[in-house]
Amino acid sequence: MTVELWMRNEVRATERRAPITPADAAALVRDGFAVTIEESAQRVYPIGDYAAAGCSVAEAGSWVDAPEDAVVVGLKELPEEPFALRHRHVFFGHAYKQQEGAERLLRRFDAGGGVLLDLEYLTDDSGRRLAAFGYWAGYVGAALAVLHHRGVLDAPLQPTSVPELDARLAGGDPFSAVVVGALGRCGRGADRALTAAGVTPTRWDLAETRDLDRPALLRHEVMVNAVLTSEPVPPFLRPADLDEPGRALRTVCDVTCDVGSPFNVLPVYDRTTTWDEPVRALRDEPRLDLIAIDNLPSLVPLEATDAFSADLLPLLRDLPRATSPWQRGEKLFHDTVTSLKEASR
Repeated sequence: MTVELWMRNEVRATERRAPITPADAAALVRDGFAVTIEESAQRVYPIGDYAAAGCSVAEAGSWVDAPEDAVVVGLKELPEEPFALRHRHVFFGHAYKQQEGAERLLRRFDAGGGVLLDLEYLTDDSGRRLAAFGYWAGYVGAALAVLHHRGVLDAPLQPTSVPELDARLAGGDPFSAVVVGALGRCGRGADRALTAAGVTPTRWDLAETRDLDRPALLRHEVMVNAVLTSEPVPPFLRPADLDEPGRALRTVCDVTCDVGSPFNVLPVYDRTTTWDEPVRALRDEPRLDLIAIDNLPSLVPLEATDAFSADLLPLLRDLPRATSPWQRGEKLFHDTVTSLKEASR
């Protein structure tokens, strides 16, 4: 059975990544997939590379008219129109942790008869995510925290490369830092950036967060949160903690960005930051600044795209066989939509 994959253009102006590289698209074409790539003005790989790989080329946004059985592949949010979504979509929908806009997104799929296959919930039998940008999200988030803490972070942010960012991190005075969630993909990426900056971080993971020592946390100058939760847990930082006398904490980078969700472990802010304004103050005296950008890996788009596409390729090859990760993702979608309908009766 031939499966048509349709890689859409990303509507977010700061999104440089792609879910599939030209080399991996060529591999899919050789495997018998029909692969269509939309034109994009900002994607890290030019459209000509995909055409040379044997892909069909389509105008940006033309996925809405793609054949009914095409699988639309992307990364970040969909445009607001059309409301009714009729295709199977593979992307990070952020639809299952009660985030803002999640219910509306699911109702759009229900209205059109489409299906969301959320990349965040594409997991193996143990629940481990199979395709993720976590490592590079942690790396970039910690790198931005270092540069801001040292007073050399320029705005607006611009895409760069890992070697260039490593070079900017080298040198400078050391400081105290803690990575929460240090053993996961994201935490390991954060550790790499801090090590490149000459900082040896305190590394906390499950054992330390089960009984969190907040005074110890507040004694660090920089905190990088790399914890992704699937159920509510006691918060790591509360508003009252920010006013604790003697707080040494000056810079917080929340890589996870679960703002607005009951699963948020840092309920001390109500909106993310942006490439144009990457930092906002949580407190003025003593100063405490926040970095919470929800597409951090797009700042190193080449490395992030190459790594993610390598993870996603074998999963896309399994789409015709509807293997268990895809089955779980589809079941989660249908179960959640059913629950929404029952709740509204």
